[in-house]
Amino acid sequence: MIQKGVLSLITAILFSQVVLAQERQKKTQHFVVSHIINAPADKVWKVVGEDYGAVAYSHPKILSSNYVNGSLKAGEGAERVCNFNEKGTKYIKEKMINYDPENYTFKNVAYQAGKFPVNPDYTFAVYKIEEIDDNTSRFVFDMTFRTKPAFMGGIAKGSFKRLIADYAIAIEHYVNTGEKVTRDNFKDVKKQYKRKSKT
Repeated sequence: MIQKGVLSLITAILFSQVVLAQERQKKTQHFVVSHIINAPADKVWKVVGEDYGAVAYSHPKILSSNYVNGSLKAGEGAERVCNFNEKGTKYIKEKMINYDPENYTFKNVAYQAGKFPVNPDYTFAVYKIEEIDDNTSRFVFDMTFRTKPAFMGGIAKGSFKRLIADYAIAIEHYVNTGEKVTRDNFKDVKKQYKRKSKT
């Protein structure tokens, strides 16, 4: 017969193995947003891929953004901070990897999130600009994320998807007009593009 202490030890080891296996297979959420932009792919890439540190100019929810940790321009390993409030407490720090300017794509990895409900260890997005013709391109944003707490993931997915759909409209506006998109002017910008899409 197995002694009580040995049985407890075996049970504890098995339980820890189950917990470890669950940790390795963290549940993530995934979505893709695709948006046709009436502008050449290289022009869109300049905003999305080359002006990486200035994302606040083309994102309606980001108040300010800058390169950080010695990054001076876009490229492999470039890092930026995106501030979502004036206090600087709601922010995401991101890193650019798999930078491929010839194919207009890169992977954007979140590595720090201050008071933001995402787990940076499991949050990243692949940006891609696809050329449709000389004057038209497609912006594709393919995101994987995990929230903290995890059960909020399903709830957050819809709002994140809407946020990126708005970002895609803001990119198009900024690319075509040079006007910075802000929280204050985005409502009007969105109305303009909704009207255009109906005509």
